[in-house]
Amino acid sequence: MAGNNFIIVQHMAWEGPGRHLVTALKENGVSYQIVEAWHEPLPPVAAFDGMIVLGGSPNVDEEEQFPYLRPLKERIREVIATGRAYLGFCLGHQLLAHVLGLTVGPLPRKSVGFIEGMLTDKGMAHPVFQGLPVRFTMFKWHGQGIKSSLPPGQDILATSAAGVEALGLNGNPRVVGLQFDNHAGAQDVQQWLEHDREWALSGTEVIPEDLIAAAKSQEESMGLEFRRLMRNFLHI
Repeated sequence: MAGNNFIIVQHMAWEGPGRHLVTALKENGVSYQIVEAWHEPLPPVAAFDGMIVLGGSPNVDEEEQFPYLRPLKERIREVIATGRAYLGFCLGHQLLAHVLGLTVGPLPRKSVGFIEGMLTDKGMAHPVFQGLPVRFTMFKWHGQGIKSSLPPGQDILATSAAGVEALGLNGNPRVVGLQFDNHAGAQDVQQWLEHDREWALSGTEVIPEDLIAAAKSQEESMGLEFRRLMRNFLHI
């Protein structure tokens, strides 16, 4: 198993690690420290074995508005360079892509709610996705994504109609970015909707009651699949 001391980087007071993520970490005996990056300094890279970066409202290029993005990007570079584990969700995925030199920007339309995604050939071969179905449900909450092709050494691991859903490094399975937020349980989805309702509903066809109902119906199956993914990741 990877080292059992992780930091979880949080961007918003109301968007912490979701129910399925917390459960998976406990099941695998992983200790973690949550860092509220907008007002807390990041610990030095030597202080942890792996980094999990959650989603949030900032865009990767908004360093003037969110100055903490600069040291966070530098820490992500250090994590990769030192061979530590990195897992990014949503904004965490986009920050990984940005650090790797990819273009991240607005998508033609927001991706909010539950959609079907699928693993690529590279994804099916990747150890993080072993034992998971080729096609699976993704929970989405974002308006930006990867907009450039990937150079040699970087792999698209999953896709959907919305674009690139998972990013990996050839030869380094300890670094993964996931554009989807399957770590969130139904209660998390309801909380996100309460705090980010205006953004989520603007320009989308999302019906709040239907979204919450879908989250409840997906709770068990998505939790099982996500915990398998995390078990794979933590045992690489």
